[in-house]
Amino acid sequence: MSNELTPEQVPGSVEGTANAAPATGSIRRPKTTGLTKGEVKPGVAKVDPILVVDAVQRRFGGLTAVDVDHLEVPRGAITALIGPNGAGKTTLFNLLCGFDKPNSGTWSFDGTSLSGVPSFKVARMGQVRTFQLTKSLSLLTVLENMKLGAPHQRGEGFWSSLFPFLWRAQDTEIEGKARELLTRFKLDAKEKDFAASLSGGQRKLLEMARALMSDPTLVMLDEPMAGVNPALTQSLLDHILDLKEQGMTVLFVEHDMHMVRHIADWVIVMAEGRVVAEGPPDEVMENPAVVDAYLGAHQDLDLGAVTGRIPVLEDAAAIRLREKIEAEAEAELEASDPASGTEGKGTA
Repeated sequence: MSNELTPEQVPGSVEGTANAAPATGSIRRPKTTGLTKGEVKPGVAKVDPILVVDAVQRRFGGLTAVDVDHLEVPRGAITALIGPNGAGKTTLFNLLCGFDKPNSGTWSFDGTSLSGVPSFKVARMGQVRTFQLTKSLSLLTVLENMKLGAPHQRGEGFWSSLFPFLWRAQDTEIEGKARELLTRFKLDAKEKDFAASLSGGQRKLLEMARALMSDPTLVMLDEPMAGVNPALTQSLLDHILDLKEQGMTVLFVEHDMHMVRHIADWVIVMAEGRVVAEGPPDEVMENPAVVDAYLGAHQDLDLGAVTGRIPVLEDAAAIRLREKIEAEAEAELEASDPASGTEGKGTA
């Protein structure tokens, strides 16, 4: 399976109408293609990566939560990070954004190393994230929450805050930008309400809108659909697609495979902390490693064999050992089954 560029394809190009993604909302959104340089496999090089991860490990005692050898996120596309619960997706998010520190490894954003960079500086560089459990400040209004997302505010300094004429004009600009985003996300009617009064879906919208206050380059969304009322799902999908059309790169964690198939240009699959598959959504959904990770299609095979944590023995000795174990198990079942006729022989 190869995803080589052809002369007709350029990085970030989109497919024609015939191959476009299924319509989302009232607008047909085409998928981005031509993202890789070679054969599609875990860790494949991208034509124009915005985020590059090398040998990142995070251990909690004896548990290795993240063990990523190499990973690249393509620029200008929507990339989905999927995997079963406990696969290490959110832990990887925390590492990349500076909310946690790895035991080893390096990663870079837009060519700049982020190793050891705190989260607030990462956000200022243009890499922002949202959370699975929203982090809105409940006792501030919706508009006040939005204004907090704007960077480089002059009024945040102690001395400058004492002289309103130094920051009032900038504050007016920030407020205007916040209101524009609230209108786009259909939260303008809630601007004076406390964030605590919003529904779960509205809080997701607020968090996404607040992330855009800093004009980011890369937006990372951690399970944006989790706990959202179905009535707001379509709105969130459209907003995520809008981010790409506005020139941003999107990396999101999600369990809703229907959503992933419809809006993602590229899919990365994790299991037991490792990347086990990459590729376009339709191809990844049929990958045996993905089926094993989610459904356990090969129930006699440990998931560790899929991720490479456990070596798979295929020699004759291993096969004979497995057959012996199975035969012994069957014999025990027959011996313990009263209906098998093995007990009470000779008592005619």
